[in-house]
Amino acid sequence: MSAPPTPPLLLASRSPQRRAILELLGLPFEAVVPRYEEVLSGADPVAAVERLAQGKARSVVGVAGERPVLGVDTEVVLEGRVYGKPADAADAETMLDQLSGKTHEVVSGLCLLTPGWEELKHAVTRVSFRALTPRELGFYVASEEWRERAGGYAIQGLGAALVERIEGDYLNVVGLPAALLVGLLAERFPGTYGYG
Repeated sequence: MSAPPTPPLLLASRSPQRRAILELLGLPFEAVVPRYEEVLSGADPVAAVERLAQGKARSVVGVAGERPVLGVDTEVVLEGRVYGKPADAADAETMLDQLSGKTHEVVSGLCLLTPGWEELKHAVTRVSFRALTPRELGFYVASEEWRERAGGYAIQGLGAALVERIEGDYLNVVGLPAALLVGLLAERFPGTYGYG
């Protein structure tokens, strides 16, 4: 008698990075675009990303059935200020210039829910940028890699050259706190997804 199939996670995200991380972890999933308007509000970045992750997850519960739903939101925070996705090239250059030579935090909220329970957690990774020259800033902004990226950079691409040091979960900076997710799956679904 064969084991029942592992239920795929329902990822409430349009992010190709989050999909790639789930594939990397060998987790079965289906992705749906959340029906939730992302609006950053409040002074506490942790509460904000948790609220956004929860909103994304809850927005797709109607199509989830019994499958676990995963919602994630990631933001860049420097000295208490949240740096979302740049509006344009000038905004990206300003953000990157402000991050230059400093250590910022990448804060992700993660919501995992089923019909019976909901887990709401967060992860923080510290990222230190090199001191960037105007030429380096211009080169990076011209690459357009900053588009649709919190803080205006992608650490898994050309943005790796901006970084001097990282403390914490690298995949969190890419867009999904993998260590946090794996820990939750091991705790809530021991053995089901290959963890725990």
